[in-house]
Amino acid sequence: MLKRVLRSRRGEGYIDVCVLVICAMLVIAMAVKIMPVYIAKQQLDTFATELVREAELYGRVGTETTRRAQSLREQTGLDPDISWSSTGRIQLNQEITVVLTYETNLGLFAGFGSFPITLRSEATGKSEVYWK
Repeated sequence: MLKRVLRSRRGEGYIDVCVLVICAMLVIAMAVKIMPVYIAKQQLDTFATELVREAELYGRVGTETTRRAQSLREQTGLDPDISWSSTGRIQLNQEITVVLTYETNLGLFAGFGSFPITLRSEATGKSEVYWK
């Protein structure tokens, strides 16, 4: 009797559907946890580009770039470490590079499989100001 019940294939489709639904929910849950990291990377790239543009327009790394960085921090909610290739005045056509690093947590399932990752973004530009 037990052998016949175990060999029976009745109800197998229901189990397949349950397993499929569980797998689909795990994939969706993982996507919801990982997507904010991609969004943060995109914001960090924009942050770097706008900071370099500010340095290009004013021809220096100083108060203008600091103000712009503070404004971008408020807009994006990111607080990256900012590293410039040089500070002070930048002569016409000299290159300036900014490197932003931001550490974020890639937390998967409520602390399980959670680990920090460092996002890095770099932008380069040339000064548009001639200093006498």
